[in-house]
Amino acid sequence: MEEMRLTAYESSKLYKEKVKKYNDKTLLKKDFQLGQQVLLFNSRLKLFPGKLKSKWYEPFTIKKVRQYVAVELCDPQSKDPDRTWVVNGQRLKQYHGGAMERLNTVLRLDPG
Repeated sequence: MEEMRLTAYESSKLYKEKVKKYNDKTLLKKDFQLGQQVLLFNSRLKLFPGKLKSKWYEPFTIKKVRQYVAVELCDPQSKDPDRTWVVNGQRLKQYHGGAMERLNTVLRLDPG
């Protein structure tokens, strides 16, 4: 019985290593620099799907690049230039310029 358990454990370990190698190959390496403009993926849009709505939200400026793909962003159109937040770099893509239409969705939940 002990031998079967050890064999299953080893098999599981090998499988996990293979899956990790495959997933690491599919991830894109993104290099961000200070002052670069990026678009932020709008994950909340999945709740209210629309064919013509952009899933990428306005250009933000990178204020600081941290370890482990964490990026500190600031909104250049904001009234408070010190207002920043940290996001995962996998949710960002490079902004190449051009006009962006800002999407505002308002939901009103009327009681009764």
